[in-house]
Amino acid sequence: MTEHIPVLLNEAIEYLNIKPSGTYVDLTLGRAGHSSEILKRLTDGGKLIGIDKDEVAINESTSTLSKIGNNFVVVRNDFRNFKEELHRLGIYSVDGILMDLGVSSPQFDCAERGFSYRESAKLDMRMDSRQSLTAYDVVNTYSAQDLARVFREYGEDKYAYQIAKRIVKVRENGPIVTTDELVSLIKSVKPAKELAKKGHPAKQIFQALRIEVNDELGALRAAIKDALEILSIGGRLVIISFQSLEDRIVKNAFQEVAKKEGSRKNVWSLPSQEEETNFKLVNNKVILPSEEEMNINPRSKSAKMRVIEKIR
Repeated sequence: MTEHIPVLLNEAIEYLNIKPSGTYVDLTLGRAGHSSEILKRLTDGGKLIGIDKDEVAINESTSTLSKIGNNFVVVRNDFRNFKEELHRLGIYSVDGILMDLGVSSPQFDCAERGFSYRESAKLDMRMDSRQSLTAYDVVNTYSAQDLARVFREYGEDKYAYQIAKRIVKVRENGPIVTTDELVSLIKSVKPAKELAKKGHPAKQIFQALRIEVNDELGALRAAIKDALEILSIGGRLVIISFQSLEDRIVKNAFQEVAKKEGSRKNVWSLPSQEEETNFKLVNNKVILPSEEEMNINPRSKSAKMRVIEKIR
């Protein structure tokens, strides 16, 4: 199994601007790559809360963090529910929040999780094994119209409708059970010129299914809203995304709250008459991995990091 290498690690730690006695939340704990470095920088007065809905990630990260210190709490839940979890712990404001939206390498590399288009396994793609909806259910029960919508909106695949129609036709003879069955079907729909292009022909469809199964974009919107609310003054929210849909949501959410009220309402007013905002963009330009990082960890190539700070 491939070791999970945390993406933009140094940049994330730098931009979180960690105070040794502060309270920090890692909403995507994973294998504790980022969290380990946060915890190393906290004194006994500081606290780290790690949240993940993946049971394997929870177990592995708890073991990893225990070797560094004991001033942390690990919670198994969807990050969309993190505010309630913090309130349960008696925490109502925090100094920094990190979200790394990438699927961790162990999830991709563990064939039976059904995330990978390169391994044969039953269609699954659940990040939380307690959840009922799987990729198998989506592929075998959604209508052609709904499948096409998922593939088009979440995978941005231009053959969304043709693939959806083929799925519905094929499953008349029995369910589509495995990842390689679905890969073969996708390849059979796409023309030779598409198959010859760089990148795996099933990548966008698999991405779309994963987003649908885990309601990733809905969870992201909810978590950003609550994260901005719960930050203390001077606190920062750092988000690393890996595809354009996520980055667009992050970019728009940040710009919306960092705009001055006068410009947000498109009202003609003098700068002095505009209501001051509570947030500022720490970087106007998106933060990208270095050439060195991309060479060491090819999975970092699509990463984009955005940072916002609560200023009042």
